[in-house]
Amino acid sequence: MKMQLLGTALLSAAMAVGVAGQVQADDFPSKPLTLVVGWGAGGSTDIQARVLANVLEEQLGQPVNVVNQPGAGGGVALSRLAVSDDEGYTFVFGTSMTITFGPLSTETNYQLDDFRYVAGVTLGQSAIVTGEDRPFGDTWDGLIEYAKENPGTSYATQTALDRMIIEYIAQQEGLDLRIVPTSGGAGMAPLILSGDVDFAYSGGTHSGYADSGEMPVLLGLAEDRLAAYPDAPTLQEAGYDINAAEIRMAMVPKDTPDAHVERLAEALEVATQDERFIEITEERILMPVTWMPEDEVTQTLDDQVAGYKALLEELGGLPQDEE
Repeated sequence: MKMQLLGTALLSAAMAVGVAGQVQADDFPSKPLTLVVGWGAGGSTDIQARVLANVLEEQLGQPVNVVNQPGAGGGVALSRLAVSDDEGYTFVFGTSMTITFGPLSTETNYQLDDFRYVAGVTLGQSAIVTGEDRPFGDTWDGLIEYAKENPGTSYATQTALDRMIIEYIAQQEGLDLRIVPTSGGAGMAPLILSGDVDFAYSGGTHSGYADSGEMPVLLGLAEDRLAAYPDAPTLQEAGYDINAAEIRMAMVPKDTPDAHVERLAEALEVATQDERFIEITEERILMPVTWMPEDEVTQTLDDQVAGYKALLEELGGLPQDEE
C-alpha cells in the first residue's frame, strides 16, 4: 500500500513538473525580445528588420527591440548570438552568406551547427553594381574590358563571400583590382553614388535606385535574374560557376527550446503574409518574400557550405588580403 502511494506521489510530481514546463513554454515570450541586425542602420537588411519587428511584436505580444551590430559582414552579430543563453529572446535576422562562408574564410567562434535556423523569409537579390556615367557604361562586359585596361579599378566589398567571388572573377579575367572594404549598404552607397569607387557588392541597397537609375546592376548573384533588373546577367550566365544565392532568415542558438523555436517560426510565417512586410520587401527592397521552414533552410545551408568548400579547393585557398 505504501509503495502504491509512493508511486502515485512520484507520478503526480512528474506530471506537475511536466505541466509547469509546458506552461513555461506556452508563456514564451514573457519578456521583450532583441532582434540583432549584423549590418548598419539604413541598409536593406536593417529596413526590412524594422518592419519585421513591428509585425512580430503584434504576434508575440512583447516588444521586439532592433539592435544594429555591424562588422565582419554580419559576423559580429553571430559571434554575439553564439554565446547567448537566453533561449531565443535574442535572435539574429541576417543573411545566409554570413554563416555559410564566414567560418570558411576567417577564424570565428561559431560554425554552421552552432545555430538553429528558425525560418527563411526572403530570397536575396544581391548584385554587383555601379554608378551613373561610368566610362565603361552599365554592362558587365564593359566593366571587364575597362578593368583589364585600367589596373587599380576599385571595388567596394562588404562580405567575405563577395570578396571571394570578386577575387575568383579577377583571377579568371586577369584583373588587378583595388579592394575597398565597407560595412553594409549604407557604407557602400555613398561611395558608388559619388564615383569614389567604380563598382561594388550590394546586398539589396540597389533596389532603392531601381527607378532613378543611379545604381545600375552589372551582375545578379541570385540563381535567377533579379526581379527588378531582368537585363542583368546572373553569375552563371556570365560564365562563373558559383551559386551565391542568399536567404534572409532568423537564427537562434542551437540549444533554444523547441517550443520557443516553434513560436518564433509561427510568428515569422504570419509575417510573410503581412501586407507591411510584403510591401517593404517586394515593392521597396524588391526581393521575393518566401517561407522556408527550419529543416529546408538547414539543408540548403549544408549544401552551400559543401559547394563553397569545393570552390575554395579549386582556387587553392582563400582570397589574399590587400597589402
